[in-house]
Amino acid sequence: MSESVVSLAVIGLGMASKPHLAALRQLDGSVRVAGIYTRNADRLSEQAAATGWRAYESVQAICDDATVDGVILITPPNARKALVEMLAKAGKHVLMEKPIERDLARAEDLVSICDAAEVTLGMVLQHRFRAGSLALTDLVRSGRLGPVRAVRMALPWWRDQSYYDAPGRGSYDHDGGGVLLTQAIHVLDLMLSLTGPVTEVQALAGTTAFHDMEAEDFATAGLIFANGAIGSVVATTAAFPGSQEALAIDADNGSAVLTAGELVVHWRDGTTETVGELSATGGGSDPMDFPCDWHRDLIADFTDSLRDGRAPRVTGKDALEVHKLIAAIEASAREGRRVKVQR
Repeated sequence: MSESVVSLAVIGLGMASKPHLAALRQLDGSVRVAGIYTRNADRLSEQAAATGWRAYESVQAICDDATVDGVILITPPNARKALVEMLAKAGKHVLMEKPIERDLARAEDLVSICDAAEVTLGMVLQHRFRAGSLALTDLVRSGRLGPVRAVRMALPWWRDQSYYDAPGRGSYDHDGGGVLLTQAIHVLDLMLSLTGPVTEVQALAGTTAFHDMEAEDFATAGLIFANGAIGSVVATTAAFPGSQEALAIDADNGSAVLTAGELVVHWRDGTTETVGELSATGGGSDPMDFPCDWHRDLIADFTDSLRDGRAPRVTGKDALEVHKLIAAIEASAREGRRVKVQR
């Protein structure tokens, strides 16, 4: 793709679209919004009037629009396959909200559909794009931090019952699961991008009395990594009033703790280094309480990848790794035994 401006359409205008729409406004000039679509006619008209963007009458209309290079797909995970099939057949590249689908098998199917059609599939796992995350990635990949020996991940978030009262929210048929697939997936994906794969897990998961929902609102697991490191995960949406998630990596030359967007490195020589800053991450009662900067940079990377003929930073295949880990944690909790992660 040689054009300097990539043309994107947006499908889905629910709660998760808020940072996407704000990010697209900031990218005006390098990204053209061809138009928007949702089945909710009132919401579609309202957003079209507010933004001045075209309101498509159908997904097929987007597929038929030769000016559209790609689509940002923000529908729930149970409303994906038919849309991805249509878009891939039309040659439209897809940037899709996490998770890929409701379970690993369905996720692998969607990745295969895009592969077969030779269209790019990028995933919205925006935590990789925070300043602290980028600095930690550089420290680990450059070898400055040294070999990773232990990993600690904690996500103490809060959702009140009204969040789960939304139709299908926290159910397996609609969302595919609870806190692991809907919230913790972001930090788990970032963790795997730094540490490499997990080989085995021993887990426990359940639903606290705080929530009336089908899937889990609390999960914890011990991890064994392929590189020999060991680790732990604790994730919940039952920690009132909710606080910032943290990822800690203990290595030979120092320990790095990423709390929300702020990275603090304690070097073994006694010095301390700080990158980024603490920011809202949607861990409290308002799940959309965070800036759009990370979405902006992720969308920019996706459109740059289309122009440059390269893979985006987070591909569908990349995202399958976190799906494999979550599937293993769920299986271990369900079966009460140590489980190997699918390779």
